[in-house]
Order: sequence, then structure tokens, then C-alpha cells
Amino acid sequence: MPKVAVYDVEGKAIDELELNSDIFAATINKSLMHQAVVMFLANQRQGTAATKNRAAVRGGGRKPWRQKGTGRARHGSIRSPIWVGGGVTFGPTPRSYRKSMPKKARRQALRSALSAKVASGNLIVLDDLQLNEPKTKQMVNILNNLKAAGKSLVVTADGGRNVYLSARNIAGVNTARAQDLNVYQVLHCDNLVLTKKAIESIEEVLS
Repeated sequence: MPKVAVYDVEGKAIDELELNSDIFAATINKSLMHQAVVMFLANQRQGTAATKNRAAVRGGGRKPWRQKGTGRARHGSIRSPIWVGGGVTFGPTPRSYRKSMPKKARRQALRSALSAKVASGNLIVLDDLQLNEPKTKQMVNILNNLKAAGKSLVVTADGGRNVYLSARNIAGVNTARAQDLNVYQVLHCDNLVLTKKAIESIEEVLS
């Protein structure tokens, strides 16, 4: 089982924690992680882009001039795509970009992502994170003490409203609940900061 140091908010190592090897030392499956990231990003798309084709553009009900005898090219509607103000040819229409993965595959992809963070040394375990009030400066100090520079993801067991409010104005820092953690969030951050309770929650779900 991999062992990691447990830090307090002052950045001091106060304990050592054994992680579940099935979750934090699993075989890293890059193709599964890629599939999970593609699924996540696709599911963020609204799919509401739309244009009007020649059937939807207003006007153009009658033929602009007779078919023959005028010397001009034949036309059936002033709303043809080749006319100014006409419909759009092959424009986007509302559609669903939604993708899905089997639950077992999603969980294995998350195990791979967590294991990759442990292997790269970018997993930081925090003993506890309780803020009495929203305080951005306090969160900045905590992250500096943990040497969590760059993009960081702070994961707690219950989400913690004060934690969220304290971190939302810090560039590159995001927060998440352990139950909502996904592969994209784990791979997108430089440092993954987990509380002990968050790890217990993750192990409970992925075991």
C-alpha cells in the first residue's frame, strides 16, 4: 500500500496514511482516462447552436421573376442560400453531444487518474480543512504552506461552503466534493489536495 504524509494547515507533516492500493496504486489506463475526459467535455456542451435554412427564413414565397425570357438566371426564391439574406446551407442544428460510459469503466478511469497523481507526487493529504468564515487570504496561506502552487483542486468530504467561497477568487484553484470527483478534474489540476475524510469517502465509493 502506498504511504503518504498527512499535513496540517500550517504545512507540517503530522502523520502518515496508508492508501488503498486498489484505488491509489492501480494500473494506469490512459485510454480509459482519455475516454472519460472526452465524455466529460462533450457533456458540458449545450448543443443549442442553430441557423435558419431556406425553409425557416422569412419571405421568398413567390418566384422573383418568370422562368424564361428575362435574360437573367432562373431563380425560385429570394431566400435561396446564394442570395443575400437567404438561408444558410449545412448550418448547425440543435443536437445532443452526450456520451456515456459504463459505471465500471468510469470508476476504473478515476482510479487510474488518482493513481497517476500519487505516482507523480502531486497528491497532498490534509488532516482537516475547517474554515469558520469565508476568507480568501486564509486559503491562500494554507495552499502556500502546502506548497500547492499552480492549478490546485481542493477536495473535501462535504464540499464546505466556506471552503468554496474562500477559494473561488483564487486563480487556478477549484474545489469539489469527494462524491462529485471526476477524471477531468483530477487530471486538469497540478496539485490534488484531499482531506482525510475525502479519501475515506473516495475509498468507500471505489472499493
